Amino acid sequence: MDVNQPKQEHLLALKVMRLTKPTLFTNIPVTCEERDLPGNLFNQLMKDDPSTVKGAEALMLGEMLTLPQNFGNIFLGETFSSYISVHNDSNQVVKDILVKADLQTSSQRLNLSASTAAVAELKPDCCIDDGSPHEVKEIGTHILVCAVSYTTQAGEKMYFRKFFKFQVLKPLDVKTKFYNAETDEVFLEAQIQKYPLPLQCLWRRFL
Repeated sequence: MDVNQPKQEHLLALKVMRLTKPTLFTNIPVTCEERDLPGNLFNQLMKDDPSTVKGAEALMLGEMLTLPQNFGNIFLGETFSSYISVHNDSNQVVKDILVKADLQTSSQRLNLSASTAAVAELKPDCCIDDGSPHEVKEIGTHILVCAVSYTTQAGEKMYFRKFFKFQVLKPLDVKTKFYNAETDEVFLEAQIQKYPLPLQCLWRRFL
């Protein structure tokens, strides 16, 4: 086998995104007094900004939503939702397209594909969308495995895969300590940490 063989170009392109809730756009106000050199320029620009709240332009809170710019954190018990898109970048019709998405954990492999049937054909500049929500029930490393198979106009069968790794974290961590008092009473200290907030301490007394 020739190790210098060029990588084969595929007719289809695969894109995978995580679906999460958008957040409110945070606007950083820039203002000054009218007697300063810019005068009322900054205040007028804030009023004309479509992302600010009318009547409260100097506040950081905006009216518009912002899509997530990174993968973010996933905690145990959350619902992981992925959006999978297969786009035909070529100028020819592709046939028998099958998209499969599996979630590999440390103990099992789960099928996340909404449909297991192959698409008969995909015309140029068209796409196939897939995705399914899944409640994560294990902590540790998770791997989203996306596989695409199809047939070209010449009858050649093609196949490729992509892997997306992410970590599932614990939302809570509890640490306990026991203290013996001179009066034969036992005290239990429970430290509860909620990520990403700081530690909170709760005390319970046992007779």
